[in-house]
Amino acid sequence: MFYDILINILIHNNTMSDGMKYKVLIVDDDKFLLQMYAMKFTHSGHEVTTALNGNEALDKLKDLTPDIIVMDVVMPGMDGVELLQTIHDQKISPNAVYVMLTNQSAPTDIEKAKSIGIHGYIVKATTIPSEVVEEVIKIREKNK
Repeated sequence: MFYDILINILIHNNTMSDGMKYKVLIVDDDKFLLQMYAMKFTHSGHEVTTALNGNEALDKLKDLTPDIIVMDVVMPGMDGVELLQTIHDQKISPNAVYVMLTNQSAPTDIEKAKSIGIHGYIVKATTIPSEVVEEVIKIREKNK
């Protein structure tokens, strides 16, 4: 109940975006954050699918062609970098834009993700949820 109230407060003052509507896959093992970001993107008019880990994301990508894949780095099992590497190696969703949304901010983490083909890297702790949606959409628009 507390999380639902908090999520509603966080999204309440965000208006629908006027730009393109995208299919977004969000991958994060934190259920609260996953739900919050899903609600933020949905509220902005985008179609959202979620996955709690890399393996679940790969399974969903069999029947899904997202425009944007947003993923955390630290997850149990297959982490976000391994997921990105698998997506890259198997040429899954080659037209999607890949964005890391994580608290891992070490330059080595960022460089590793960039070397695999990440289009954007957002640090959760320094970005409020509405800014995350805006930043992800900017990254998508820039990398179409």
